Amino acid sequence: MKLLKYYTDKDYNSELPAFNYFLSSLRNSIFTWDYYVDFSKSIRNADKIKEELIKLNSLIGLPPDEIEDAFIDLLKTDSKIRKIIPILIAIRTEKMNGIEIIDDLDTLESESKIHLFDPRVPITREVEEDLVNFFKFSGLKELLEKSRISNLYDYCIGIEVGMDTNARKNRTGTNMENLVESVLSNFCEKKGYKCMVQATHSKIKSEWGIDIVVDKINRRFDFAIMDAARKLHLFEVNYYSGGGSKLKATAGEYKEVYNMLSSQDIQFIWVTDGMGWLTAKTALYETFLHNEFVINLEMISNGILEQIIS
Repeated sequence: MKLLKYYTDKDYNSELPAFNYFLSSLRNSIFTWDYYVDFSKSIRNADKIKEELIKLNSLIGLPPDEIEDAFIDLLKTDSKIRKIIPILIAIRTEKMNGIEIIDDLDTLESESKIHLFDPRVPITREVEEDLVNFFKFSGLKELLEKSRISNLYDYCIGIEVGMDTNARKNRTGTNMENLVESVLSNFCEKKGYKCMVQATHSKIKSEWGIDIVVDKINRRFDFAIMDAARKLHLFEVNYYSGGGSKLKATAGEYKEVYNMLSSQDIQFIWVTDGMGWLTAKTALYETFLHNEFVINLEMISNGILEQIIS
């Protein structure tokens, strides 16, 4: 196999020098500085509700005996404000759907309160009482009346930044794709090849006139390259920092993907990395034997593309 031949000069004692090299060159991190916070997204989310937040600023510093009435008056005057209230306690409105609140400590009965933040629900006396209880017992009233913050727009950006940390897991995959895309783009520009991001059956057929058979109607490859001979090369890219059943399932799935594409004279290249593979070496080894083009970031950055795409 080309890949094995390419790596036989590596000084590793193994029946499969390329696999040994693969394991020894796995990366512990692919993080760049923008992994931590997506500030543009946080500001964008805050900007969407800036008008409502500015109106709520009028509550800051009001006396305790005025702030509750002022809060309710705002909600009655502008119903859109009700929709954005949950973000002030760092939760998306839709996430409140499955949360039941205990508001009677004697009976400990609980119920969903998501309707309080629906502008279409009339503010009856009962709803008003619940909104005031929310305002008081969530801590928002004290936060505003004691001027703990100077304005709710800045406060909301801070909340969005905090909530964005939950998206770091998704950014791990995005970081891996960005790193690979950079290498592929440079490679294709140098060779005069065409490169496609998020390649589907319909997109490949529409742009390149190549009709491929896929196993799933929604099958989407991370990248596709069409070389000068119009041969198609499809890429899947992922990164695993930790172990788990997902790794074994992915390795098994990609064996089948390799079979499906090979029968159509399409090259399947799997770029994967991360120390998680040290916990699933057997599954990876089986796929490595089956598909000669399982590579990691070290390999792709060391010119392996020149060897396997020509």
